[in-house]
Amino acid sequence: MMFFKKRSLGSRVQTDFHSHLLHAIDDGAKDMQHALDLIKELSALGYRKLITTPHIKHGQYHNTIDTINQALSELQIAIKRNDIEMQVIAAAEYYYDEMFLQAIREDNLLHINRFVLFEFSYVTPPVNIEEVVYELKMRDYIPVLAHPERYIYYHNKLDRYEYLKTLGIHFQINLNSLVGYYSKPVEHVAKYLSQKGFIDFVGSDTHHSKHTQTLKKVFNDSAYKNLFCNNKILNDMLVSDE
Repeated sequence: MMFFKKRSLGSRVQTDFHSHLLHAIDDGAKDMQHALDLIKELSALGYRKLITTPHIKHGQYHNTIDTINQALSELQIAIKRNDIEMQVIAAAEYYYDEMFLQAIREDNLLHINRFVLFEFSYVTPPVNIEEVVYELKMRDYIPVLAHPERYIYYHNKLDRYEYLKTLGIHFQINLNSLVGYYSKPVEHVAKYLSQKGFIDFVGSDTHHSKHTQTLKKVFNDSAYKNLFCNNKILNDMLVSDE
């Protein structure tokens, strides 16, 4: 594990993997000023690199690689004009559905170093996981499941998390889960995954200032420190220095 010099609030990772900062493209930043404000808040927390991950979900968020890259370009220009020291790149958060499988088979995925972030439904357990993981791996992609601690249908079936890991799925938890932001059961499972050493990436999942404000609490909590004792967190290997 590589450690960096002390920054405000003691953040041990400089790279955030999971946020919604592209303006007016999903349920995250509402406009460019909102995006810039959130980035300043993340900078104050010690982040230096952001991998923002807008939703791609058929029937709700009709984003494409082109629309995401266009929004990213506009944001990068605005960051430079406002003299903000932050490196921002984009991947995506894919919804686990037939459109995701089609994108995999067409080799048309927005990824970061072959890591592909995707999320399950919050209410319906996924099917055909083995097939999707096989399709990803066959094309040299590495599957990363977003916020596994938030899928309540697994809370009473903790062995499912171990099964997902045996398939080769990496886990990205939301840091705010560690302090009960979403619920106590989610907090419990996040800490369980940490104790098991199942966590590969951490993310802010920033949509608005409530998320960044809660991160201040996270960085001073013992559960955050324990992450780095029990897990090999890979965030800072994802993005090279410009």
